[in-house]
Amino acid sequence: MASIFEVALGQDFQRLHPMLQKRFGVDTEAGYGCVGHGVFSEVRRGAWWTVPFLRLGAYRNILFPDQGNDIPFTIENYPYIDGFGRPTVTFVRTLDLPSSKRRRFDATMVHSERSGGIVDYLGTHQHLATDLELEVLADGSLHLQSGAQRFYEGFAGFTFPAVCTGTADLYEGFDDIRGVFTIQMQVRNPVVGFLFGYRGEFTCTYPSLSGTAIPAHLKPLREESRE
Repeated sequence: MASIFEVALGQDFQRLHPMLQKRFGVDTEAGYGCVGHGVFSEVRRGAWWTVPFLRLGAYRNILFPDQGNDIPFTIENYPYIDGFGRPTVTFVRTLDLPSSKRRRFDATMVHSERSGGIVDYLGTHQHLATDLELEVLADGSLHLQSGAQRFYEGFAGFTFPAVCTGTADLYEGFDDIRGVFTIQMQVRNPVVGFLFGYRGEFTCTYPSLSGTAIPAHLKPLREESRE
């Protein structure tokens, strides 16, 4: 069975750098996860007026206002089948800040029967959902871009106006000379501009899933069926 990323990319998946094919080939039937350890050379945020928005996001592990340089981080991608029977991959990034504080970005990426692509649920409770556009670049790196954001809670469900959200652009590549994965991300709002971003590099291990449940702390506290 193909991974959710291979399904979404189709034949373009073969254009990815071979190390990215392994990294994004995680799937329950493939029988392995992907855990990266590295350093963000830079984590930065927008101007002072973006801080309240970023602090609000920190409550559900979506965004946060901290910034700095040379910050160690872990990125954990584990495949599993969620409570609605959907192939799912965790995309959890944990940062160890100099103040001994830990910050997390929580995301779960789900294969969508509706679109045939990937829905990215953000945060601890899957309150925010966005369709991802995936693009393989000429150098074999991967570009993921978020679309319109939808909010789900109880009976409520609506799409945020673009002015109230940000578009995330994530780039992952592989440096053959140094043997490391590279990563950079930025979130921009159409009105206020840059909100948040980071860049860094990491190396990966590929833990076997044979007879082992994925770490419980990586799963969302609530699952959302609406896409």
